[in-house]
Amino acid sequence: MFKNLSQHFGQDGLAPTDKAHRSLGLGGTIALWLGANVVVTTILTGMLLVPDLKFTQAMLIVLIGSGIGILPLVLVGLMGQRSGLTTMVLARGSYGVHGAKLPSLVNLLTLLAWSWIQALLAGMSLNYAVEHLTGYSNLPLFTILCEALVLLIALRGHLGIERVERWAAIGMLLLAGAVFYVMGQKFEFDSLLAMPTEPRNEITPGIAFDIVIATAFSWIPLAADYNRNCRSQRVAGIGTWVGYVAATLLAMGLGATVSGFSVLSGMEQTYDPAVLLAGFGFGLPAAIVVFLSVMTTNVMCVYSASLSYLNISPKTPFWKPALAIGVLSILGSQIPGILDNFQNFLLVIGSVFIPAFAVLIADYFLIHKGDYAVDELLSEDGGRYRYLNGFNPAAFIAYGLGAALAYYWGWVSPLAWGASLPVFLITAASYAVLRRWVLVPRAQLA
Repeated sequence: MFKNLSQHFGQDGLAPTDKAHRSLGLGGTIALWLGANVVVTTILTGMLLVPDLKFTQAMLIVLIGSGIGILPLVLVGLMGQRSGLTTMVLARGSYGVHGAKLPSLVNLLTLLAWSWIQALLAGMSLNYAVEHLTGYSNLPLFTILCEALVLLIALRGHLGIERVERWAAIGMLLLAGAVFYVMGQKFEFDSLLAMPTEPRNEITPGIAFDIVIATAFSWIPLAADYNRNCRSQRVAGIGTWVGYVAATLLAMGLGATVSGFSVLSGMEQTYDPAVLLAGFGFGLPAAIVVFLSVMTTNVMCVYSASLSYLNISPKTPFWKPALAIGVLSILGSQIPGILDNFQNFLLVIGSVFIPAFAVLIADYFLIHKGDYAVDELLSEDGGRYRYLNGFNPAAFIAYGLGAALAYYWGWVSPLAWGASLPVFLITAASYAVLRRWVLVPRAQLA
């Protein structure tokens, strides 16, 4: 019975997508990345910035940080569009056919953690809405229901996700606009702009810039998974940049605005924007915004986590890891205090992924001049990407250097404007030097 049912699931896998059947145009790509990042976790990031920083300073950092931070994601997305391959299969080109299993595992675990956080936040929003309407409250139940819906959508594959994202993006834009309008009616934005700084979260301009960059980098592992379905490189590049930057400005702007007005009103900051906006008489629409945003983003996390597993175990049918990851997400969302270290989680993501994808981008664009042999990437022995017993030592040495610098400059001796960009550039440069002149593999590309 279940075998018959599984025929209706998505048949997504590691094989390259056929260019004749790619489903994402410019509007769909913008909607995909807009829906992905108008999410409560991005709203929460904006809430961290104010009142530690002035509102205008925070928004300028968000604009610059997201505009720069999205560029590596755009490059990885272009890699996916050109090759038709997922992000973690592309990692075989730089890390080796076996070496790529390590970033796949790290990505799988990270996306699981994201899914736990987002499942809980979706449950909080749905619980608030139901309690507001009926008086009934049951956070664990609504968290489970939210994640079950996420799992059903993810099981349909990328086509199901794209359809959901389009409508959800429109709904979120309308509701977010309504939230801003009502806040503008109840409060003076001039008071928000003139609001003095107050250290609450120990956020400096450098840390804020690093967090914004880290938020962008946290999406890199998903870039090729979705952009491999874009119809052209132009669609992939422009659609991703516009959708992500607009979403970040909207979501972090909403978070910073809510945080500022809550402080001005003498309210306590909370992880749930719906609760804050309830104090302004607009909690229910805010809860719907949060619910829609978290659901759309969480679907993408479950889907890409499943593809990461497939890179480790390629012969597994897509639905099996998707089902297992969905169940694990439900269980993880019940962990007490999971939201308490949200800020540190963002910084850890930056430390893990920034050097990892600096290597991947440098290998593809600098070493291989934007061209991988797709058939050999997908072969069991890795072909010319086999390197040393399936591992590329240059990649792991450069990654280790970058991770050490990210830790030192991020936690031990923070740089004034953050570690993200210096770590990315140094890691990419060190890999190019090692790969070209020091640890040159025997199997060279023609």
